[in-house]
Amino acid sequence: MAQTYIPISTFNFLSDLAENNNRDWFNANKERYLQEHASVIAFAEKMISEMEKIDNMEGNTPKGCLHRIYRDTRFSKDKTPYKTWFSGGLKRPTNQLRGGYFFRFKPGDETVIGGGFYNPNSADLKLIRDKIARDDKPLRKIINAASFKKYFGTLKGDQLKTAPRGFPKDHPALDLLRYKNLYAFRSFSDDEVTKPGFVKEVIKTWKGIRPFFDYMSEVLTTDMNGVDLYD
Repeated sequence: MAQTYIPISTFNFLSDLAENNNRDWFNANKERYLQEHASVIAFAEKMISEMEKIDNMEGNTPKGCLHRIYRDTRFSKDKTPYKTWFSGGLKRPTNQLRGGYFFRFKPGDETVIGGGFYNPNSADLKLIRDKIARDDKPLRKIINAASFKKYFGTLKGDQLKTAPRGFPKDHPALDLLRYKNLYAFRSFSDDEVTKPGFVKEVIKTWKGIRPFFDYMSEVLTTDMNGVDLYD
């Protein structure tokens, strides 16, 4: 039977891990981890199968879309060895389809589902800003739509404190031009995540972000004259 929610046992394991974030405890509870990891993989399989009905998900696999639970502590002050959540993402596989779907299942009502553009390269970011500077109305229409606000509230992402280089400080679209990355996410309670059928809310959320993805795909695949960059 398809896994349509995250089991309570998964959140119980993650909560216990948060209280015992050390290698000795993790190794002693490795079987619990493997069991809960398998549950998340089963849920990811269901997410992918449902997303394949509405978007191109070629190349995504249930296990491959999950991030490792092991933290990279080399450059972090926090030396705890494990993440206290399960997370991952689904990729859109071609240059013409931009945007990545993201999920994080974390107890304490900290689950988020969303996606966007994290740390775009300098060329892509400049193209995004140039297109917004020329005409910010299409993006504003998307992020001000009732459906976008219902699921995501506002557009999110790290921002510069002032205007990016090459743009005037009094530009009318400065609030959008300051973004260094652009994404949106919807938060869920533990009760929602562990309820059978939760996958339906995941898919609704990802469908809700598609107008943003479609707009950004057009922005990033054409030059300032509308000529296809990947023709």
